Amino acid sequence: MDQGVFKQLDDSCFPPKRSPGPDAATAAPAPGTEPGAIGPDSAKMTSWDSYLAVATFLSSPEEFMGWFVGFVSLFSTNLLRPLRLALTSSNKNATKNSMLSVNGPKGTRREGKKFRQYAAALSTTIGPFAVGTVLAWTSPVLPMLQSENSRIPITADEGSWVGSLIAIGAIIGSIPAGKGADIFGRKPTIAALAVPFIISWAMIYFATTVWELYVARLIAGAVIGGVTATVPMYIGEIAESSIRGELGSYIQVKVTLGILYVYAIGPFVSYEGLAILCGIIPVIMFVLVLLVAPETPTYLLRSGRRKEAEHSLVLLRGHEYDIAGELEELQQQLEEEQKRSSKFKDLISSRATVRASIAVMGLLSFLSFSGINVLIFYAESIFKSSSSSISPQVSSIIIGVLQVKFTFASALLVDKAGRRVLLLISDSVMAVCLGCLGYFFWLQEHAVDVSAFSLIPLISLGVYISTFSLGFGPIPGVMMGELFSPDVKGLALGIVCVIASLLEFVVVKMYQNLLDWFDHGITFWIFAGFCVLGTVFVWFLVPETKNKTLQEIQNELSGKKKNNRKDNPKGNRKHQMMDSLTGDHAAIV
Repeated sequence: MDQGVFKQLDDSCFPPKRSPGPDAATAAPAPGTEPGAIGPDSAKMTSWDSYLAVATFLSSPEEFMGWFVGFVSLFSTNLLRPLRLALTSSNKNATKNSMLSVNGPKGTRREGKKFRQYAAALSTTIGPFAVGTVLAWTSPVLPMLQSENSRIPITADEGSWVGSLIAIGAIIGSIPAGKGADIFGRKPTIAALAVPFIISWAMIYFATTVWELYVARLIAGAVIGGVTATVPMYIGEIAESSIRGELGSYIQVKVTLGILYVYAIGPFVSYEGLAILCGIIPVIMFVLVLLVAPETPTYLLRSGRRKEAEHSLVLLRGHEYDIAGELEELQQQLEEEQKRSSKFKDLISSRATVRASIAVMGLLSFLSFSGINVLIFYAESIFKSSSSSISPQVSSIIIGVLQVKFTFASALLVDKAGRRVLLLISDSVMAVCLGCLGYFFWLQEHAVDVSAFSLIPLISLGVYISTFSLGFGPIPGVMMGELFSPDVKGLALGIVCVIASLLEFVVVKMYQNLLDWFDHGITFWIFAGFCVLGTVFVWFLVPETKNKTLQEIQNELSGKKKNNRKDNPKGNRKHQMMDSLTGDHAAIV
Protein backbone atom coordinates (compact mmCIF):
# COMPACT_ATOMS: atom_id res chain seq x y z
CA MET A 1 0.00 0.00 0.00
CA ASP A 2 1.26 3.49 -0.81
CA GLN A 3 2.04 5.02 2.58
CA GLY A 4 2.14 8.48 0.99
CA VAL A 5 -1.47 8.09 -0.14
CA PHE A 6 -2.42 6.86 3.36
CA LYS A 7 -0.78 9.87 4.93
CA GLN A 8 -2.45 12.35 2.53
CA LEU A 9 -5.80 10.74 3.20
CA ASP A 10 -5.30 11.13 6.96
CA ASP A 11 -4.44 14.79 6.62
CA SER A 12 -7.40 15.53 4.37
CA CYS A 13 -10.13 13.35 5.85
CA PHE A 14 -9.38 13.92 9.50
CA PRO A 15 -8.25 17.50 9.99
CA PRO A 16 -7.09 18.25 13.52
CA LYS A 17 -9.65 19.40 16.06
CA ARG A 18 -7.77 22.59 16.95
CA SER A 19 -4.64 24.38 15.93
CA PRO A 20 -2.21 25.14 18.76
CA GLY A 21 0.56 27.60 18.22
CA PRO A 22 4.12 26.56 17.51
CA ASP A 23 4.94 26.36 21.21
CA ALA A 24 1.92 24.24 22.09
CA ALA A 25 4.00 21.14 22.65
CA THR A 26 5.81 22.76 25.56
CA ALA A 27 3.06 25.05 26.80
CA ALA A 28 1.95 24.74 30.41
CA PRO A 29 -1.40 23.10 31.02
CA ALA A 30 -4.40 25.29 31.69
CA PRO A 31 -5.21 26.06 35.35
CA GLY A 32 -7.22 23.30 37.03
CA THR A 33 -6.08 20.58 34.66
CA GLU A 34 -3.52 17.85 35.05
CA PRO A 35 -0.54 17.51 32.73
CA GLY A 36 -1.85 15.41 29.89
CA ALA A 37 -5.47 16.50 30.24
CA ILE A 38 -7.19 17.67 27.11
CA GLY A 39 -8.27 21.29 27.23
CA PRO A 40 -11.82 22.56 26.85
CA ASP A 41 -11.39 23.59 23.24
CA SER A 42 -10.91 19.96 22.21
CA ALA A 43 -14.52 19.20 23.17
CA LYS A 44 -15.87 21.39 20.36
CA MET A 45 -17.61 19.45 17.61
CA THR A 46 -16.03 19.74 14.17
CA SER A 47 -17.67 19.17 10.83
CA TRP A 48 -16.15 15.67 10.77
CA ASP A 49 -17.78 14.85 14.13
CA SER A 50 -21.09 15.96 12.65
CA TYR A 51 -20.47 13.83 9.58
CA LEU A 52 -19.88 10.73 11.70
CA ALA A 53 -23.00 11.40 13.77
CA VAL A 54 -25.11 11.63 10.63
CA ALA A 55 -23.40 8.59 9.08
CA THR A 56 -24.54 6.30 11.90
CA PHE A 57 -28.15 6.98 10.95
CA LEU A 58 -27.73 6.04 7.31
CA SER A 59 -29.23 2.83 5.99
CA SER A 60 -26.74 -0.01 5.78
CA PRO A 61 -26.33 0.00 1.95
CA GLU A 62 -25.54 3.72 1.88
CA GLU A 63 -23.22 3.36 4.88
CA PHE A 64 -21.37 0.46 3.30
CA MET A 65 -20.94 2.28 -0.01
CA GLY A 66 -19.47 5.25 1.84
CA TRP A 67 -16.93 3.02 3.55
CA PHE A 68 -16.24 1.14 0.31
CA VAL A 69 -15.29 4.35 -1.52
CA GLY A 70 -13.07 5.35 1.38
CA PHE A 71 -11.30 1.99 1.53
CA VAL A 72 -10.79 1.73 -2.24
CA SER A 73 -9.25 5.19 -2.18
CA LEU A 74 -6.50 3.82 0.06
CA PHE A 75 -5.28 1.79 -2.92
CA SER A 76 -5.85 4.28 -5.74
CA THR A 77 -4.83 7.92 -6.03
CA ASN A 78 -7.54 8.39 -8.66
CA LEU A 79 -10.28 8.42 -6.00
CA LEU A 80 -8.32 10.48 -3.51
CA ARG A 81 -9.42 13.90 -4.75
CA PRO A 82 -13.21 13.24 -4.90
CA LEU A 83 -13.06 11.60 -1.47
CA ARG A 84 -11.18 14.58 -0.03
CA LEU A 85 -13.68 17.02 -1.54
CA ALA A 86 -16.61 14.98 -0.25
CA LEU A 87 -15.40 14.81 3.32
CA THR A 88 -13.46 18.03 3.86
CA SER A 89 -15.29 20.71 1.87
CA SER A 90 -15.74 22.81 5.01
CA ASN A 91 -12.19 22.28 6.23
CA LYS A 92 -10.04 23.27 3.22
CA ASN A 93 -7.90 25.62 5.27
CA ALA A 94 -7.01 23.14 8.01
CA THR A 95 -3.27 22.76 8.46
CA LYS A 96 -1.82 19.31 8.61
CA ASN A 97 0.58 20.05 11.46
CA SER A 98 -2.03 21.30 13.95
CA MET A 99 -2.17 18.24 16.18
CA LEU A 100 -3.09 18.35 19.85
CA SER A 101 -0.07 17.93 22.14
CA VAL A 102 -0.29 16.01 25.40
CA ASN A 103 2.33 14.92 27.90
CA GLY A 104 3.36 11.28 27.91
CA PRO A 105 5.70 9.35 30.15
CA LYS A 106 8.58 9.95 27.76
CA GLY A 107 8.20 13.63 27.12
CA THR A 108 5.93 15.22 24.59
CA ARG A 109 3.55 12.96 22.69
CA ARG A 110 1.16 14.02 19.96
CA GLU A 111 -2.36 12.72 19.51
CA GLY A 112 -2.46 10.63 16.36
CA LYS A 113 -4.46 10.79 13.18
CA LYS A 114 -7.95 9.33 13.37
CA PHE A 115 -8.92 8.00 9.94
CA ARG A 116 -7.29 4.59 10.26
CA GLN A 117 -8.68 4.10 13.76
CA TYR A 118 -12.20 4.82 12.51
CA ALA A 119 -11.68 2.61 9.45
CA ALA A 120 -10.38 -0.31 11.51
CA ALA A 121 -13.10 -0.02 14.16
CA LEU A 122 -15.94 0.36 11.66
CA SER A 123 -14.74 -2.64 9.65
CA THR A 124 -14.87 -4.88 12.74
CA THR A 125 -18.32 -3.58 13.76
CA ILE A 126 -19.73 -5.34 10.70
CA GLY A 127 -19.64 -8.28 13.17
CA PRO A 128 -22.17 -6.68 15.55
CA PHE A 129 -24.25 -5.73 12.48
CA ALA A 130 -24.33 -9.43 11.57
CA VAL A 131 -25.31 -10.22 15.18
CA GLY A 132 -28.34 -7.93 14.77
CA THR A 133 -29.42 -9.85 11.66
CA VAL A 134 -29.30 -13.13 13.62
CA LEU A 135 -31.33 -11.69 16.49
CA ALA A 136 -34.05 -10.26 14.25
CA TRP A 137 -34.26 -13.12 11.72
CA THR A 138 -37.03 -14.94 13.62
CA SER A 139 -39.37 -11.93 13.47
CA PRO A 140 -40.20 -12.15 9.75
CA VAL A 141 -39.31 -15.84 9.28
CA LEU A 142 -41.28 -17.63 12.02
CA PRO A 143 -44.63 -16.50 10.54
CA MET A 144 -43.42 -17.90 7.18
CA LEU A 145 -42.42 -21.23 8.72
CA GLN A 146 -45.67 -21.56 10.67
CA SER A 147 -47.88 -20.77 7.66
CA GLU A 148 -49.80 -23.41 5.73
CA ASN A 149 -47.50 -23.33 2.69
CA SER A 150 -44.26 -23.39 4.71
CA ARG A 151 -41.26 -25.15 3.18
CA ILE A 152 -40.38 -26.42 6.69
CA PRO A 153 -43.62 -26.74 8.67
CA ILE A 154 -42.90 -26.13 12.36
CA THR A 155 -45.05 -25.90 15.48
CA ALA A 156 -45.11 -22.97 17.90
CA ASP A 157 -43.00 -24.98 20.38
CA GLU A 158 -40.41 -25.78 17.70
CA GLY A 159 -40.38 -22.09 16.80
CA SER A 160 -39.50 -21.24 20.40
CA TRP A 161 -36.47 -23.55 20.15
CA VAL A 162 -35.40 -21.88 16.90
CA GLY A 163 -35.51 -18.51 18.66
CA SER A 164 -33.90 -19.50 21.95
CA LEU A 165 -31.01 -21.77 20.92
CA ILE A 166 -28.77 -18.85 20.01
CA ALA A 167 -28.45 -18.10 23.75
CA ILE A 168 -27.01 -21.60 24.33
CA GLY A 169 -24.71 -21.13 21.35
CA ALA A 170 -23.44 -17.85 22.80
CA ILE A 171 -22.19 -19.72 25.89
CA ILE A 172 -20.37 -22.21 23.67
CA GLY A 173 -18.70 -19.58 21.48
CA SER A 174 -17.51 -16.84 23.83
CA ILE A 175 -14.80 -18.75 25.69
CA PRO A 176 -12.97 -20.33 22.69
CA ALA A 177 -13.16 -17.05 20.76
CA GLY A 178 -11.57 -15.17 23.66
CA LYS A 179 -8.84 -17.80 23.95
CA GLY A 180 -8.34 -17.76 20.18
CA ALA A 181 -7.86 -13.99 20.26
CA ASP A 182 -5.08 -14.45 22.83
CA ILE A 183 -3.39 -17.27 20.90
CA PHE A 184 -3.81 -16.33 17.24
CA GLY A 185 -4.46 -12.60 17.49
CA ARG A 186 -7.52 -10.32 17.49
CA LYS A 187 -7.62 -9.68 13.74
CA PRO A 188 -7.47 -13.30 12.46
CA THR A 189 -9.97 -14.44 15.11
CA ILE A 190 -12.52 -11.76 14.17
CA ALA A 191 -12.05 -12.52 10.46
CA ALA A 192 -12.41 -16.26 11.11
CA LEU A 193 -15.75 -15.70 12.87
CA ALA A 194 -17.21 -14.86 9.47
CA VAL A 195 -16.79 -18.50 8.38
CA PRO A 196 -19.23 -20.11 10.88
CA PHE A 197 -21.57 -17.18 10.27
CA ILE A 198 -21.63 -18.03 6.56
CA ILE A 199 -22.05 -21.75 7.34
CA SER A 200 -25.07 -21.04 9.56
CA TRP A 201 -26.79 -18.97 6.86
CA ALA A 202 -25.99 -21.63 4.23
CA MET A 203 -27.56 -24.28 6.47
CA ILE A 204 -30.66 -22.11 6.90
CA TYR A 205 -30.87 -21.61 3.13
CA PHE A 206 -30.68 -25.36 2.35
CA ALA A 207 -32.56 -26.60 5.46
CA THR A 208 -35.37 -29.09 4.92
CA THR A 209 -36.00 -30.10 8.56
CA VAL A 210 -36.36 -28.20 11.80
CA TRP A 211 -33.31 -30.01 13.23
CA GLU A 212 -31.12 -28.37 10.60
CA LEU A 213 -32.48 -25.02 11.73
CA TYR A 214 -31.62 -25.92 15.34
CA VAL A 215 -28.00 -26.66 14.41
CA ALA A 216 -27.73 -23.52 12.28
CA ARG A 217 -29.05 -21.34 15.13
CA LEU A 218 -26.64 -22.97 17.60
CA ILE A 219 -23.73 -22.14 15.28
CA ALA A 220 -24.99 -18.57 14.83
CA GLY A 221 -25.30 -18.20 18.61
CA ALA A 222 -21.73 -19.41 19.06
CA VAL A 223 -20.55 -16.71 16.65
CA ILE A 224 -22.54 -14.10 18.60
CA GLY A 225 -20.61 -15.14 21.70
CA GLY A 226 -17.37 -14.85 19.76
CA VAL A 227 -18.19 -11.38 18.44
CA THR A 228 -19.17 -10.27 21.95
CA ALA A 229 -15.82 -11.42 23.31
CA THR A 230 -13.53 -10.09 20.56
CA VAL A 231 -14.84 -6.92 18.88
CA PRO A 232 -14.97 -4.73 22.04
CA MET A 233 -11.53 -6.08 22.92
CA TYR A 234 -10.16 -5.08 19.52
CA ILE A 235 -11.62 -1.57 19.55
CA GLY A 236 -10.43 -0.97 23.11
CA GLU A 237 -6.87 -1.85 22.08
CA ILE A 238 -6.56 0.10 18.81
CA ALA A 239 -8.35 3.36 19.73
CA GLU A 240 -6.91 6.39 21.48
CA SER A 241 -8.67 7.36 24.69
CA SER A 242 -10.07 10.53 23.09
CA ILE A 243 -12.28 8.50 20.72
CA ARG A 244 -12.44 5.10 22.45
CA GLY A 245 -15.86 5.73 23.96
CA GLU A 246 -17.27 6.94 20.64
CA LEU A 247 -15.93 3.94 18.71
CA GLY A 248 -17.12 1.56 21.43
CA SER A 249 -20.63 2.98 21.27
CA TYR A 250 -20.83 2.00 17.60
CA ILE A 251 -20.97 -1.68 18.63
CA GLN A 252 -24.48 -1.49 20.06
CA VAL A 253 -25.55 0.97 17.35
CA LYS A 254 -24.49 -1.56 14.71
CA VAL A 255 -26.46 -4.34 16.45
CA THR A 256 -29.61 -2.22 16.22
CA LEU A 257 -28.83 -1.37 12.57
CA GLY A 258 -28.62 -5.11 11.86
CA ILE A 259 -32.01 -5.61 13.50
CA LEU A 260 -33.48 -2.76 11.43
CA TYR A 261 -31.94 -4.25 8.27
CA VAL A 262 -33.86 -7.51 8.74
CA TYR A 263 -37.08 -5.76 9.79
CA ALA A 264 -36.90 -3.61 6.64
CA ILE A 265 -36.20 -6.34 4.07
CA GLY A 266 -37.52 -9.53 5.72
CA PRO A 267 -41.24 -9.11 5.00
CA PHE A 268 -40.63 -8.30 1.34
CA VAL A 269 -38.34 -11.16 0.28
CA SER A 270 -38.62 -14.93 0.32
CA TYR A 271 -37.18 -17.24 2.98
CA GLU A 272 -34.25 -18.06 0.71
CA GLY A 273 -33.76 -14.41 -0.30
CA LEU A 274 -33.49 -13.28 3.32
CA ALA A 275 -30.88 -15.98 4.04
CA ILE A 276 -28.81 -14.75 1.09
CA LEU A 277 -29.09 -11.07 2.04
CA CYS A 278 -28.09 -11.85 5.64
CA GLY A 279 -25.30 -14.22 4.53
CA ILE A 280 -23.70 -11.44 2.48
CA ILE A 281 -22.94 -9.45 5.67
CA PRO A 282 -20.30 -11.83 7.12
CA VAL A 283 -18.65 -12.03 3.67
CA ILE A 284 -18.28 -8.24 3.74
CA MET A 285 -17.00 -8.50 7.31
CA PHE A 286 -14.34 -11.06 6.31
CA VAL A 287 -13.05 -8.95 3.41
CA LEU A 288 -13.00 -5.63 5.29
CA VAL A 289 -11.30 -7.02 8.41
CA LEU A 290 -8.55 -8.63 6.33
CA LEU A 291 -8.02 -5.54 4.16
CA VAL A 292 -8.40 -2.73 6.68
CA ALA A 293 -7.95 -3.85 10.29
CA PRO A 294 -4.34 -4.10 11.55
CA GLU A 295 -3.42 -6.33 14.47
CA THR A 296 -3.58 -4.54 17.84
CA PRO A 297 -0.33 -3.24 19.38
CA THR A 298 -1.37 -4.78 22.73
CA TYR A 299 -1.52 -8.31 21.32
CA LEU A 300 1.74 -7.88 19.41
CA LEU A 301 3.56 -6.66 22.52
CA ARG A 302 2.12 -9.52 24.58
CA SER A 303 3.43 -11.93 21.94
CA GLY A 304 6.92 -10.42 22.12
CA ARG A 305 6.69 -8.85 18.66
CA ARG A 306 7.75 -5.31 19.56
CA LYS A 307 8.79 -4.24 16.05
CA GLU A 308 5.41 -5.25 14.67
CA ALA A 309 3.70 -3.43 17.56
CA GLU A 310 5.60 -0.28 16.65
CA HIS A 311 4.58 -0.64 13.01
CA SER A 312 0.93 -1.17 14.04
CA LEU A 313 0.95 1.99 16.16
CA VAL A 314 2.46 4.02 13.31
CA LEU A 315 -0.15 2.61 10.94
CA LEU A 316 -2.99 3.51 13.34
CA ARG A 317 -1.72 6.91 14.53
CA GLY A 318 0.24 8.30 11.58
CA HIS A 319 3.94 8.92 10.91
CA GLU A 320 4.10 12.16 12.88
CA TYR A 321 2.89 10.47 16.09
CA ASP A 322 5.48 9.84 18.82
CA ILE A 323 4.88 6.18 19.68
CA ALA A 324 7.48 5.91 22.48
CA GLY A 325 5.18 7.08 25.28
CA GLU A 326 2.26 4.86 24.33
CA LEU A 327 4.50 1.83 23.89
CA GLU A 328 5.89 2.33 27.37
CA GLU A 329 2.38 2.60 28.84
CA LEU A 330 1.31 -0.61 27.10
CA GLN A 331 4.41 -2.41 28.36
CA GLN A 332 3.73 -1.29 31.93
CA GLN A 333 0.11 -2.47 31.71
CA LEU A 334 1.19 -5.89 30.45
CA GLU A 335 3.71 -6.24 33.27
CA GLU A 336 1.02 -5.38 35.82
CA GLU A 337 -1.35 -7.95 34.29
CA GLN A 338 1.29 -10.67 34.59
CA LYS A 339 1.60 -9.98 38.32
CA ARG A 340 -2.12 -10.50 38.94
CA SER A 341 -3.92 -13.80 39.26
CA SER A 342 -7.67 -14.25 39.60
CA LYS A 343 -9.26 -17.29 41.25
CA PHE A 344 -12.83 -18.08 42.17
CA LYS A 345 -12.12 -17.59 45.88
CA ASP A 346 -11.16 -13.97 45.10
CA LEU A 347 -14.71 -13.37 43.87
CA ILE A 348 -16.34 -14.36 47.16
CA SER A 349 -13.73 -13.04 49.59
CA SER A 350 -13.86 -9.40 48.48
CA ARG A 351 -16.81 -7.26 49.56
CA ALA A 352 -16.35 -4.99 46.54
CA THR A 353 -16.42 -7.93 44.11
CA VAL A 354 -19.48 -9.48 45.78
CA ARG A 355 -21.40 -6.21 45.60
CA ALA A 356 -20.29 -5.68 41.99
CA SER A 357 -21.40 -9.22 41.11
CA ILE A 358 -24.83 -8.64 42.68
CA ALA A 359 -25.27 -5.36 40.80
CA VAL A 360 -24.16 -6.68 37.41
CA MET A 361 -25.98 -10.01 37.72
CA GLY A 362 -29.14 -8.20 38.79
CA LEU A 363 -28.97 -5.77 35.87
CA LEU A 364 -28.46 -8.55 33.33
CA SER A 365 -31.20 -10.68 34.90
CA PHE A 366 -33.79 -7.92 34.86
CA LEU A 367 -32.67 -7.01 31.32
CA SER A 368 -33.53 -10.57 30.25
CA PHE A 369 -36.79 -10.74 32.22
CA SER A 370 -37.95 -7.43 30.78
CA GLY A 371 -38.75 -9.49 27.66
CA ILE A 372 -36.66 -7.39 25.28
CA ASN A 373 -35.38 -10.28 23.16
CA VAL A 374 -38.86 -11.80 23.08
CA LEU A 375 -40.12 -8.58 21.52
CA ILE A 376 -37.21 -8.44 19.05
CA PHE A 377 -37.56 -12.11 18.05
CA TYR A 378 -41.37 -12.08 17.78
CA ALA A 379 -42.10 -8.43 16.87
CA GLU A 380 -44.03 -9.20 13.69
CA SER A 381 -46.08 -11.97 15.35
CA ILE A 382 -46.98 -9.69 18.27
CA PHE A 383 -48.18 -6.91 15.96
CA LYS A 384 -50.12 -9.44 13.90
CA SER A 385 -51.89 -10.72 17.04
CA SER A 386 -52.82 -7.17 18.04
CA SER A 387 -54.81 -6.58 14.81
CA SER A 388 -53.32 -3.09 14.65
CA SER A 389 -54.47 -0.68 11.95
CA ILE A 390 -50.83 -0.43 10.83
CA SER A 391 -49.39 -3.52 9.16
CA PRO A 392 -47.07 -5.73 11.26
CA GLN A 393 -44.24 -5.18 8.77
CA VAL A 394 -44.40 -1.38 8.95
CA SER A 395 -44.79 -1.49 12.75
CA SER A 396 -41.61 -3.62 13.03
CA ILE A 397 -39.67 -1.17 10.87
CA ILE A 398 -40.81 1.77 13.04
CA ILE A 399 -39.64 -0.12 16.14
CA GLY A 400 -36.27 -0.79 14.50
CA VAL A 401 -35.75 2.87 13.60
CA LEU A 402 -36.58 3.99 17.16
CA GLN A 403 -34.15 1.46 18.59
CA VAL A 404 -31.29 2.75 16.43
CA LYS A 405 -31.91 6.41 17.22
CA PHE A 406 -32.28 6.00 20.97
CA THR A 407 -29.30 3.65 21.29
CA PHE A 408 -27.20 6.35 19.66
CA ALA A 409 -28.72 8.97 21.99
CA SER A 410 -27.78 6.86 25.03
CA ALA A 411 -24.13 6.90 23.96
CA LEU A 412 -24.27 10.72 24.10
CA LEU A 413 -26.12 10.91 27.45
CA VAL A 414 -24.59 8.17 29.58
CA ASP A 415 -21.67 10.30 30.83
CA LYS A 416 -23.82 13.42 31.27
CA ALA A 417 -27.06 12.27 32.87
CA GLY A 418 -25.58 9.38 34.87
CA ARG A 419 -26.19 5.65 34.92
CA ARG A 420 -28.76 5.34 37.71
CA VAL A 421 -31.13 8.04 36.50
CA LEU A 422 -31.26 6.56 32.98
CA LEU A 423 -31.77 3.06 34.39
CA LEU A 424 -34.58 4.21 36.70
CA ILE A 425 -36.37 6.17 33.96
CA SER A 426 -35.88 3.34 31.49
CA ASP A 427 -37.17 0.44 33.59
CA SER A 428 -40.09 2.33 35.14
CA VAL A 429 -41.36 3.56 31.75
CA MET A 430 -40.88 0.05 30.31
CA ALA A 431 -43.10 -1.30 33.11
CA VAL A 432 -45.87 1.19 32.24
CA CYS A 433 -45.62 0.39 28.51
CA LEU A 434 -45.81 -3.37 29.06
CA GLY A 435 -48.69 -2.84 31.49
CA CYS A 436 -50.63 -0.91 28.83
CA LEU A 437 -49.79 -3.51 26.18
CA GLY A 438 -50.89 -6.33 28.48
CA TYR A 439 -54.18 -4.54 29.26
CA PHE A 440 -54.87 -4.08 25.53
CA PHE A 441 -54.39 -7.80 24.88
CA TRP A 442 -56.39 -8.73 28.01
CA LEU A 443 -59.35 -6.72 26.71
CA GLN A 444 -58.96 -8.24 23.25
CA GLU A 445 -58.82 -11.76 24.69
CA HIS A 446 -62.00 -11.12 26.67
CA ALA A 447 -63.93 -10.16 23.53
CA VAL A 448 -63.92 -6.41 24.21
CA ASP A 449 -63.94 -4.19 21.13
CA VAL A 450 -60.52 -2.50 21.03
CA SER A 451 -60.70 -1.17 17.47
CA ALA A 452 -60.72 2.41 18.78
CA PHE A 453 -57.37 1.74 20.46
CA SER A 454 -55.64 -0.09 17.61
CA LEU A 455 -52.54 2.11 17.85
CA ILE A 456 -51.89 1.21 21.51
CA PRO A 457 -49.60 -1.77 20.66
CA LEU A 458 -47.41 0.32 18.35
CA ILE A 459 -47.26 3.27 20.77
CA SER A 460 -46.58 1.03 23.77
CA LEU A 461 -43.85 -0.97 22.07
CA GLY A 462 -42.41 2.16 20.44
CA VAL A 463 -41.99 3.93 23.79
CA TYR A 464 -40.83 0.65 25.39
CA ILE A 465 -38.05 0.04 22.86
CA SER A 466 -37.02 3.72 22.94
CA THR A 467 -36.62 3.87 26.72
CA PHE A 468 -34.97 0.44 26.77
CA SER A 469 -32.42 1.62 24.20
CA LEU A 470 -31.84 4.78 26.23
CA GLY A 471 -31.05 3.02 29.51
CA PHE A 472 -31.50 -0.65 30.29
CA GLY A 473 -30.14 -1.77 26.93
CA PRO A 474 -26.62 -0.28 26.76
CA ILE A 475 -25.89 0.73 30.37
CA PRO A 476 -25.49 -2.77 31.92
CA GLY A 477 -22.70 -3.38 29.40
CA VAL A 478 -21.07 -0.08 30.39
CA MET A 479 -21.25 -0.88 34.10
CA MET A 480 -19.81 -4.36 33.58
CA GLY A 481 -16.54 -2.66 32.67
CA GLU A 482 -16.70 -0.25 35.61
CA LEU A 483 -17.72 -2.22 38.70
CA PHE A 484 -15.17 -5.06 38.74
CA SER A 485 -11.53 -4.50 39.68
CA PRO A 486 -9.03 -5.34 36.91
CA ASP A 487 -7.54 -8.38 38.70
CA VAL A 488 -10.89 -10.27 38.79
CA LYS A 489 -12.70 -8.71 35.83
CA GLY A 490 -12.01 -11.46 33.30
CA LEU A 491 -13.10 -14.34 35.53
CA ALA A 492 -16.08 -12.48 37.02
CA LEU A 493 -17.48 -11.35 33.68
CA GLY A 494 -16.97 -14.79 32.18
CA ILE A 495 -19.12 -16.36 34.92
CA VAL A 496 -21.71 -13.56 34.79
CA CYS A 497 -22.07 -13.76 30.99
CA VAL A 498 -22.63 -17.53 31.10
CA ILE A 499 -25.36 -17.16 33.73
CA ALA A 500 -26.96 -14.27 31.82
CA SER A 501 -27.03 -16.32 28.60
CA LEU A 502 -28.73 -19.19 30.42
CA LEU A 503 -31.37 -16.80 31.78
CA GLU A 504 -31.94 -15.38 28.31
CA PHE A 505 -32.45 -18.89 26.96
CA VAL A 506 -35.03 -19.61 29.68
CA VAL A 507 -36.97 -16.39 28.98
CA VAL A 508 -37.12 -16.81 25.19
CA LYS A 509 -37.91 -20.54 25.41
CA MET A 510 -40.63 -20.04 28.06
CA TYR A 511 -42.39 -17.28 26.10
CA GLN A 512 -44.42 -19.72 24.03
CA ASN A 513 -45.29 -21.72 27.17
CA LEU A 514 -46.50 -18.54 28.88
CA LEU A 515 -48.70 -17.77 25.87
CA ASP A 516 -50.14 -21.28 26.00
CA TRP A 517 -50.86 -20.98 29.73
CA PHE A 518 -51.92 -17.33 30.09
CA ASP A 519 -52.22 -15.77 26.59
CA HIS A 520 -50.65 -12.40 25.68
CA GLY A 521 -52.23 -10.15 28.31
CA ILE A 522 -50.95 -11.84 31.49
CA THR A 523 -47.64 -12.73 29.80
CA PHE A 524 -46.85 -9.05 29.20
CA TRP A 525 -47.99 -8.21 32.74
CA ILE A 526 -45.44 -10.71 34.02
CA PHE A 527 -42.71 -8.92 32.07
CA ALA A 528 -44.03 -5.59 33.42
CA GLY A 529 -43.81 -6.95 36.97
CA PHE A 530 -40.14 -7.81 36.46
CA CYS A 531 -39.55 -4.25 35.19
CA VAL A 532 -41.04 -2.91 38.45
CA LEU A 533 -38.77 -5.21 40.46
CA GLY A 534 -35.83 -4.09 38.32
CA THR A 535 -36.56 -0.45 39.12
CA VAL A 536 -36.58 -1.23 42.86
CA PHE A 537 -33.33 -3.20 42.46
CA VAL A 538 -31.60 -0.27 40.74
CA TRP A 539 -32.83 2.17 43.42
CA PHE A 540 -31.40 0.17 46.32
CA LEU A 541 -28.50 -1.89 45.00
CA VAL A 542 -26.92 -0.27 41.92
CA PRO A 543 -24.33 2.45 42.64
CA GLU A 544 -23.85 5.55 40.52
CA THR A 545 -20.52 5.48 38.66
CA LYS A 546 -20.78 8.77 36.78
CA ASN A 547 -17.66 10.95 37.11
CA LYS A 548 -15.89 8.45 39.37
CA THR A 549 -12.54 6.84 38.77
CA LEU A 550 -12.33 3.07 38.85
CA GLN A 551 -10.54 3.33 42.21
CA GLU A 552 -13.31 5.52 43.67
CA ILE A 553 -15.86 2.92 42.57
CA GLN A 554 -13.91 0.13 44.27
CA ASN A 555 -13.60 2.18 47.46
CA GLU A 556 -17.34 2.81 47.50
CA LEU A 557 -18.15 -0.86 46.94
CA SER A 558 -15.74 -1.81 49.73
CA GLY A 559 -17.46 0.58 52.13
CA LYS A 560 -14.48 2.91 52.47
CA LYS A 561 -14.89 6.66 52.93
CA LYS A 562 -15.05 8.63 49.73
CA ASN A 563 -11.88 10.41 48.74
CA ASN A 564 -11.85 14.17 48.50
CA ARG A 565 -13.16 15.03 45.05
CA LYS A 566 -10.38 17.61 44.68
CA ASP A 567 -7.85 14.78 44.61
CA ASN A 568 -9.40 13.38 41.45
CA PRO A 569 -9.44 15.92 38.62
CA LYS A 570 -12.26 15.75 36.12
CA GLY A 571 -9.92 15.13 33.26
CA ASN A 572 -8.69 11.92 34.87
CA ARG A 573 -12.26 10.79 35.59
CA LYS A 574 -13.28 11.28 31.97
CA HIS A 575 -10.26 9.27 30.88
CA GLN A 576 -11.30 6.38 33.12
CA MET A 577 -14.91 6.50 31.93
CA MET A 578 -13.80 6.37 28.30
CA ASP A 579 -11.77 3.23 29.02
CA SER A 580 -14.66 1.55 30.80
CA LEU A 581 -17.04 2.00 27.86
CA THR A 582 -15.13 -0.53 25.79
CA GLY A 583 -13.98 -3.09 28.33
CA ASP A 584 -12.88 -6.44 26.92
CA HIS A 585 -16.22 -8.04 27.82
CA ALA A 586 -18.69 -5.32 26.78
CA ALA A 587 -22.09 -6.88 26.22
CA ILE A 588 -23.90 -7.08 22.90
CA VAL A 589 -27.56 -7.41 23.49
